[in-house]
Amino acid sequence: MALTDPLGDMLTRIRNGQRARMDSVLTPASKLRSRVLDVLQREGFIRGYSEEQMGPAAGIRIELKYFEGQPAIKRIARVSKPGRRVYSGSRELPTVRNGLGITIVSTPRGVLSDAEAREQNVGGEVLAEVF
Repeated sequence: MALTDPLGDMLTRIRNGQRARMDSVLTPASKLRSRVLDVLQREGFIRGYSEEQMGPAAGIRIELKYFEGQPAIKRIARVSKPGRRVYSGSRELPTVRNGLGITIVSTPRGVLSDAEAREQNVGGEVLAEVF
C-alpha cells in the first residue's frame, strides 16, 4: 500500500513511539526524512538516527530522547499536507511557543529550522512544528 504522506507517517511513528516510551522507532528511508531528522537532531529533539535494512528496503532507526522521564518532544505536527500546501516567506515564518519550539521548513537551501531560515533570509514550505 502506498503512503500519500510519508513525512506525516514518520512524524506519527515518532509521536506514537514516545507515547509508548520506546527507545527507538523504525521508518522507511528517504532523503526528505533524513533531512528532517538532521534538523531534529541539531535542535536536540532526538538523540540520533542511523540507516539500517528493513527487509528488502532501506530503513531509518530513530533514537528517541527523554528528559527526566518525559519525552523531549511534547508536540509534533505536520503543517503542510498533501491536500493543502503551506508556504511562508522568511519574514512570515511562524514561531512556536515564542521560540521554545521550532518550525521545520523546506527551502531552496535545504531543510532548515525557522531560525536558520530567517538567518539565511529564505522561505519555503512549512513542513512541521515541533515543541
